[in-house]
Amino acid sequence: MKVVVIGCTHAGTAAVLNLKRLNPDIDVTVFERNDNISFLSCGIALYVGGVVKDPQGLFYCSPEKLKELNVDTRMKHDVKSVDIKGKKVHVVNLETGIEFDETFDKLIITSGSWPIIPPIEGIDLNNILLSKNFNHSNEIIERGKNAKKIVVVGAGYIGVELVEAFRDNGKEVVLVDAEERILSKYFDKDYTDIAEESFKNHGIVIATGEKVVKFEGKDGNVTKVITDKNEHEADMVIMCVGFMPNTGIFKGQLEMLPNGAIKVDEYMRTSDKDVMAAGDCCSVFFNPLGSPMYIPLATNAVRMGTLAGLNLIENKIKHPGTQGTSGIKIYENNMASTGITQETAEKEGIDADYVYAVDNYRPEFMPTYEKVTLKVVFEKNTRKILGAQLTSKADLTQSINTLSVCIQNNMTVDELAFIDFFFQPHYNKPWNFINLAGLNALK
Repeated sequence: MKVVVIGCTHAGTAAVLNLKRLNPDIDVTVFERNDNISFLSCGIALYVGGVVKDPQGLFYCSPEKLKELNVDTRMKHDVKSVDIKGKKVHVVNLETGIEFDETFDKLIITSGSWPIIPPIEGIDLNNILLSKNFNHSNEIIERGKNAKKIVVVGAGYIGVELVEAFRDNGKEVVLVDAEERILSKYFDKDYTDIAEESFKNHGIVIATGEKVVKFEGKDGNVTKVITDKNEHEADMVIMCVGFMPNTGIFKGQLEMLPNGAIKVDEYMRTSDKDVMAAGDCCSVFFNPLGSPMYIPLATNAVRMGTLAGLNLIENKIKHPGTQGTSGIKIYENNMASTGITQETAEKEGIDADYVYAVDNYRPEFMPTYEKVTLKVVFEKNTRKILGAQLTSKADLTQSINTLSVCIQNNMTVDELAFIDFFFQPHYNKPWNFINLAGLNALK
């Protein structure tokens, strides 16, 4: 059997490693347009900010490792078209320009995503950069050496992390987003207010509720970002407005969501029985809403890629769905979320309620203690947990993983009250703050 894998970042790497582990004699060919694999893009801000000194630590696998597993690893090879019914791919060697066809019995699509580039006047000016892969991060660092005023467009996780990194490097920074709040997909307003206040206290300008309409430049270089409300001077701009699935060559051949994300079942199989897909190029089942969604996260990608490798020959293990669980550190604030926010519940027409647990995370007789604020969103009728958000100056973010498991297992908010958690004064109180949320919800 001959297997072709298109793309090899997180999902592709996981698929290949697990496929070869179970089937060491299978014939696997990987086509990757870049010169590296498995780059952890979530570490870009840490690399840009100088926290990560050796960028090689941002890679957990290599083309050499795949070759050791007898994988035909073809770097700097771009798949230009695919004939799924005819079972062949058309590939160009980006170094030589030579084009050729490669046949397959099974196909694994892990082509990932690409940053959204909106059609804004002046977007082709120099020093307007993207933030997605290793080459992008190196370019940001190099051009940032001479930049004094930086505008980041897009206040999702990547944009938010970058503005902190730039500010720590002494840059003047503006964060622009058309939404009224930063991180609005992940946190409700009472949480994002805390994060925004920290940014403002550190001299970062928050320009939310502003839509970029034009970039102005001089001598081919960007000098100003024009929004529908303001003008911001800039000698470097980073575009972080989101991602779109990199699936153009598969359109008309596989079922997709409206945004182009390939639809997969719980085994990572597409609408074609011989084609698997995983990672940022496809949909994932979102448990809180009970529907497939597009949630490009590295955590989703590695799990989905692993399942694609395990299930390629036969259906073995189902994907349990995701809660879109994530976390971020914004200066002194440790924040994490899972599932949906109260605002999202309202937009989706869900009759939801929420409960808070606000407490010091460990006894006040300890030398130090910090306040933790936990919010749990739940469905009014069934009491089923839909989401949760947490913030504290102490790192308690792992508790959101517990709430993620609760959502995945369809637990109710009332059940939180009596879950068995240990008590030790160094770490918590007899009533854990997760218990407290359940107690506060009891009627």
